[in-house]
Amino acid sequence: MSEIIEVPVIEKLTSKDFVPNQDVKWCPGCGDYSVLKQVHTIFPELGVKKEDFVFVCGIGCSSRFTFYVDSYGMHSIHGRATAIASGIKASRPELSVWVVTGDGDALSIGGNHFIHILRKNFDINILLFNNQIYGLTKGQYSPTSETGKITKSSPYGSVEQPFNPAELALGAKATFVSRTLDRDPKHMQSILKKAYYHKGASFVEIYQNCPVFNDGAFFIFTDKETKKTESLFLEEGKPLVFGVNNDRGIKLDGFNPVVVDLNENGNSVNDLWIHDEKDRIKANILAGFQDMKDTNPDLPRPFGVLYAVDKPTYEDAMEEQIARVISKKGKPALDKILSGDKTWVIG
Repeated sequence: MSEIIEVPVIEKLTSKDFVPNQDVKWCPGCGDYSVLKQVHTIFPELGVKKEDFVFVCGIGCSSRFTFYVDSYGMHSIHGRATAIASGIKASRPELSVWVVTGDGDALSIGGNHFIHILRKNFDINILLFNNQIYGLTKGQYSPTSETGKITKSSPYGSVEQPFNPAELALGAKATFVSRTLDRDPKHMQSILKKAYYHKGASFVEIYQNCPVFNDGAFFIFTDKETKKTESLFLEEGKPLVFGVNNDRGIKLDGFNPVVVDLNENGNSVNDLWIHDEKDRIKANILAGFQDMKDTNPDLPRPFGVLYAVDKPTYEDAMEEQIARVISKKGKPALDKILSGDKTWVIG
C-alpha cells in the first residue's frame, strides 16, 4: 500500500485579509489612501504568508501605515525605522520587511540611517512618501521642499537647496531606485511588485499629495492636460519617448540629455537613449532631470525603475561569515567575542 503524503494547503489571501478592523485616520483626499490601497491589492499576489509580512514606520502621517495593514509591524521612533527594520531582517531573514517613511522622517532626522541601510543592502523594501512638506506637524518646509517655499517655518521662503531622493539613494549605492505616483495606481502596483522581487534594498519614492499643506505639488505629472509632456515612463530596453503622441524623445549629447521632436526630419526613434536599468551613470542622469529644469525646461520627470542591479545582501553575507567562522573555529563563547584577543593590565 502506497504511503499517503499530505501536502499543506496554502491559504489563498485576498486584499480584505490585509485590511484591519480600525478606521483610517488621514485627511480626506490624502495620497496615502492610494498607497495603502495598492499595498492591500498586491500583497495577496506575492505568495507570502500573512504572518511573514512586517511593517516598520517612524513618525509622520505616512508612519500610521503600520496600523492600517493587518500584519505584524512596529510604529517606531522618528527617523529610526530603517535601523529597526535592519535588526528584524538580520535576525529573521525569511520575513518580508517593509519600511514606510516620509520625506521628513527619512531625509532629515533619519538621513543617516537611510543612506546606510541602502549601502548595506539589506533585503527590505523602503517606501518613501514624498509630499515636499511636513504634514503631521502642520506645514513646515521639509528636506525636499523647493527653494523659495513659503511655509510656517519659512515665512519669507526657504533658502535651502532641496534633496533629490533618487540622487541621494544612488549616491548611497542603492541597488534598486524607483519612482511612482499616488495618482497612478496601476503604475504604483507594478513598481511595488518589482521592488518586492528585487533581492536587496528596494527604494521606492512615491509622489504623494498633501491636500492640506501642499495641495497639487505633483499634479502636473498626472493631470490629463500635462501628463504626457511632463512625465517620462521608463521601460527596460525601450527608447525614452514621451509627448502627447509619443512624438518627443531624448538623446544623449555626451552626458547631456537633449529633447528632440520625432516629427522633424533627421530625428529617428532608433537614435534615442535606450533605457538600461543596470547603467548607474545614466541612472544618475535620469535622477538629475528635475534639477536641470531651469536650463532645460523641456525635460520630463522620469517614473519607473531608474536603476536595479543584483549584489550580495547584508544578511546573506552575515550568515556566510558566521558559518565560515563556526566551520573553522567552532561556535565561540559570547564572553570571548566581547573580550577580544587583546587585554591590558593596568597598574
